[in-house]
Amino acid sequence: MDTHLAERNALLATRIAEHSSFLMRVARSRIRDEHRAEEAVQETLLAALECAHAFGGRATLRTWLTGILLHKIHDGYRHYAREIAHDDAELPEGVDTLTPDHALQGKRLWSAFTTAVAQLPRRQAQALMLREIEGKATDEVCRTLGVSPANLWVLLHRAKARARLALAQEGFAA
Repeated sequence: MDTHLAERNALLATRIAEHSSFLMRVARSRIRDEHRAEEAVQETLLAALECAHAFGGRATLRTWLTGILLHKIHDGYRHYAREIAHDDAELPEGVDTLTPDHALQGKRLWSAFTTAVAQLPRRQAQALMLREIEGKATDEVCRTLGVSPANLWVLLHRAKARARLALAQEGFAA
């Protein structure tokens, strides 16, 4: 590696690290768990350092880093949803686990639901996860996503309609 490239990478690494407190605020606004928020920021910084050569300056460094962070958070939600689908203890309230048939049906439903959510457009998935799964208040979700209550309603309506359609295609009646 030539000296110029090494200096450029060191400078970029310093500039990336300067944005860690901003990234932490963004992560906290989208993830309730402090540990998971810190983990997402660390993964973001590592990913940015590993692919620093790909940063071409087409966006600001902060925008590029925020994009990486949001992808990490979204991936984390998908991973979390898949884990829940495979763990009886994490099934939503009301799912009957008293009989093997009911437990299997509950797992299938939850698995189909999490798959449907993972296939939603990013904003719809975020709205649905924050409001319906995490149970956050409407005003908090609006602040987090930067949308009006009317826009949130549209996002949730579309997300629920797509999820219902996906569940129907998997054999789950409304």
